Amino acid sequence: MLLSRYGERRRLAEGSTLFSEGDRDCGLFLVLDGLVRVVQESDPEEESRVIAIHGRGRFVGDLSMLTGQAVYVTAIAHTDVEVVEVPFDRLKEAVTQNQALGDLILRAFIVRRRIHADLGIGLRVVGSRYSTDTRRLRDFASRNRVPYRWEDLEDDPAAESTLKAFGISTDQTPIVIWAGHTVLRNPSNTELADVLGLREDAPRRDAFDILVVGAGPAGLAAAVGAASEGLSTVVLDAIATGGQAGTSSQIENYLGFPAGVSGAELADRAVVQARKFGAVFTIPGEAASLDRIDGHFVVRLTDGAEVEAHTVVLATGVRFRRLGIPGMDRYEESSVYYAATDFEARSCRGDPVVVVGGGNSAGQAALFLARTSAEVNLVIRHDDLNRDMSRYLADRITSAPRVKVWRNSEVSEMRGDERLEEVVVRELGTGERRPLEATALFVLIGSEPHTRWLTGRVALDDRGYVTTGTGPGSATMYETSSAGVFAIGDVRSGSVKRVASAVGEGAIAVRLVYEHLVRTGRR
Repeated sequence: MLLSRYGERRRLAEGSTLFSEGDRDCGLFLVLDGLVRVVQESDPEEESRVIAIHGRGRFVGDLSMLTGQAVYVTAIAHTDVEVVEVPFDRLKEAVTQNQALGDLILRAFIVRRRIHADLGIGLRVVGSRYSTDTRRLRDFASRNRVPYRWEDLEDDPAAESTLKAFGISTDQTPIVIWAGHTVLRNPSNTELADVLGLREDAPRRDAFDILVVGAGPAGLAAAVGAASEGLSTVVLDAIATGGQAGTSSQIENYLGFPAGVSGAELADRAVVQARKFGAVFTIPGEAASLDRIDGHFVVRLTDGAEVEAHTVVLATGVRFRRLGIPGMDRYEESSVYYAATDFEARSCRGDPVVVVGGGNSAGQAALFLARTSAEVNLVIRHDDLNRDMSRYLADRITSAPRVKVWRNSEVSEMRGDERLEEVVVRELGTGERRPLEATALFVLIGSEPHTRWLTGRVALDDRGYVTTGTGPGSATMYETSSAGVFAIGDVRSGSVKRVASAVGEGAIAVRLVYEHLVRTGRR
């Protein structure tokens, strides 16, 4: 067995714990004989929930074992067992040294994570659907691919039972329950990230070789390339790894994945790859300002922390635009979404929904939601799906039985009592208004760059995108007006808004960073 060479054989008695919820940097176990059960801790007054039982030839583990985050389940010897324990550091060796083995383990972990999400394994979020903080916590968990179960105070009987079991009143919600017994009362994203192990402690140094701001495809490609070249690398992102692409249900035109790949899987693979070479991730870590001090750069974060580096790569991408229509302020927190991932699909399973937008993101969202929603109404302001959407997507939408396209139309109003019940669509030519039944509105109408924090530090174009290749002494198309600061991906003026081009720019930027470090005597 390939894994045996990386681990140590152990015999464990029935009832022994292999690893527990909340453990970090724990290893994987290969079962040679006996049975191991995987469980999740439940309420103090309830028995643990059995998720799976693994026998001979199966390995017991979770994606967190490759990312260094906390595991979400507990593994217990169901009988006397013989196992091979592969420690955390040795597991990373196994994944990187043997391509077939590494791909098998990574793929299995990703599939298990998806199953756990469907089963509601992981965190438990208890709160009202009308609470801004409940939505924030759910969004943060979803964007970081953290499996969780949501108990809605409005109509989920389990929510009241949970609060009673932990002695918590409704005015203390939302709460997050972690590892079966730890209760976090309305934690900030940073507090939750610390518990989950999303924020890493970077090794102490005067300044990193490279600071990558943004962890979308461009930023992740830069992190992998820089760390693999031996450059000390730190990556910041305000929300999660993966960026806008991380919310895509299926990317079908990316080289090397003929069957397509989800944005989440692509991001998880990239994070494992970057960490393998020593890149450090700080999430959430939102940049607030950029300054040059004593010959290097200082990026201050919104939480007051500072990161110093000899070079900075800006890969902050873009942020979604919102609709300014009647009802938006009232329903945005509970019923409006700017991405279509498993999290959003579960929230409106079996219900009719409306998607606004004519680009690839809107097309992918419509097809993905059609798998589980009763009906998907796609609203576009023109009459040609092929104008802004890839041909293969437009063809699939045209033939999808659950997707109805409203051409030359716009969403003009949202209606409902306590929750969204219908969306009003207006025909642009005639002005005719038609109400469509909907419990959720997906807004995918383009985006704008996240560069306000860079005003006055690097040159921006009239739309706020970072201009490159024009600064004094700039010899590259990716260097900004400030020497040592580079911009790649969607945030760069004139970039091609595609995953493949963003990854390419990230790889090229690393070479330019290296040359800059050598040229300035920093390498």
